[in-house]
Amino acid sequence: MVDRALLAKQVATVRDAVTRIRAVLPASREAFEADRTAREVVVLNLFVAIQVCLDLAAHWLADEGWDVPQRYGEIFVALADHGVIPRPLALRLVAAAGLRNLVAHQYGTLEWARLYATASSPDLDDLEAFCAALAAKAR
Repeated sequence: MVDRALLAKQVATVRDAVTRIRAVLPASREAFEADRTAREVVVLNLFVAIQVCLDLAAHWLADEGWDVPQRYGEIFVALADHGVIPRPLALRLVAAAGLRNLVAHQYGTLEWARLYATASSPDLDDLEAFCAALAAKAR
């Protein structure tokens, strides 16, 4: 069984990161590309939010005694396979895992337009939906 206190703490971390992204995100892609501070806040908080979701997913799988995939993108699909989160959400989160890998391993090649598109789209809602799904299952 997942540690509810840990889950609550990590969900709060994701929600805080998403809130910070929304608070600093400029109204246009051009303004985002010109604002180094906004870019750095968005990149860091996207990374944190996605990483925490991945950690929660892996923790959930391990606590249930299920195999934890070695590839980040597969972790969300594994949760869907076990009925913990909806499959469409899991498939969208696979893209988030890919973005996390780009931030971690190819920082110098990040495309600001892509990051802006992610930060200004419903993709952030997917991170919150993931947390809500886990919180609902933990009750």
